[in-house]
Order: sequence, then C-alpha cells, then structure tokens
Amino acid sequence: MTEENNRQEEEAEIIYIPDEEGNDEAFEVIMRFELDDGSDRKYMMVVPADDVEEEQEVFAFRYEEEDDEIKLYPIEEQEEWDMVEETFNTLVAEFGDGESDEGAR
Repeated sequence: MTEENNRQEEEAEIIYIPDEEGNDEAFEVIMRFELDDGSDRKYMMVVPADDVEEEQEVFAFRYEEEDDEIKLYPIEEQEEWDMVEETFNTLVAEFGDGESDEGAR
C-alpha cells in the first residue's frame, strides 16, 4: 500500500494563492466538480499543502480556466455556498472517505 500512497502524493495538484500580504501560499487541490444546476460553474476544494495534520481546513473556490491560467473567485452568496458544501459532502461520502469536513470554508 505504500507504493499506492506514494503515487497519490506524486500526483497531487498544487496551486499557489496569494495571502493578504501578497505572499504565495501552496495549496493542494483535493477535489474539482461542477454543480448539476445548469450554470457550468466549476468549483475547487483545496487544503494547505504545508499542513500535515489529520484534520485540515478545506477552502472552496469557484474557478474559471483560460488557456493555462486558473482564476479563483470566492464563494460569497450563502445559497451558492450551501450547494457547494452539500455537493462536497456527498462526493466525499461516495468516494469512501467517510469523513465530511464541517470546517470547510
């Protein structure tokens, strides 16, 4: 099983998001999905790449891809956030993780 874990770590997608001071922070993309609401909006769930704790804070963003560039947008409306959180929790449960992260933002 160690080989499988190594393969998963090697395939981790890392993106860099600037903090309030303009410093790039590394985040690992743990999930991408689209809602089934016909809006074609895409969402990304990320966790801090440097944080190795068992329970990590999950951050959600709406994103758009142009060429090779990803533009992230914060989820500001409660209704949109509720749909994203519900979809995330459903997908986590389906893929056998069995843990939903109530602390997702």
